Amino acid sequence: MRIGIASDHGGFALKAEIAATLGRAGHDVVDFGAHSLNPADDYPDFVIPLSRSIASGNVERGIAICGSGVGASVVANKITGVRAGLIHDVFSARQGVEDDDMNVFCLGGRVIGGGLALELVTTFLSARFSGAERHMRRLAKVRGIEGPGVGV
Repeated sequence: MRIGIASDHGGFALKAEIAATLGRAGHDVVDFGAHSLNPADDYPDFVIPLSRSIASGNVERGIAICGSGVGASVVANKITGVRAGLIHDVFSARQGVEDDDMNVFCLGGRVIGGGLALELVTTFLSARFSGAERHMRRLAKVRGIEGPGVGV
């Protein structure tokens, strides 16, 4: 799977661990930065290009990490076609994809450790959208408020 990953300084170490693990597992990992630890960097500078890559179909799934995961989630959801969720539990990592067709997984590098983060990422990547009628109906309503050109 082609997976995009991005973080600011708050998620830098966790991003490196996740990217290395995914690469060893055979995934094609596209790193949108940060490429060095800089306490003055800003998460939108990395999460926006990741999110645009998701929206354009250049990567299949995205992982966005900042200190809490909240900022990454907020900015990712500004891009039309992105359905990002802040996830810190296994149920939501799976259900977010199965029910809501989540395509960007956000987490806090200062909130959870590497072991749990890797379990959540594995769950997210292995989950598939159910396509159930009720979920399709809800997603149509979400798309309806995005409008043409919004968030691009």
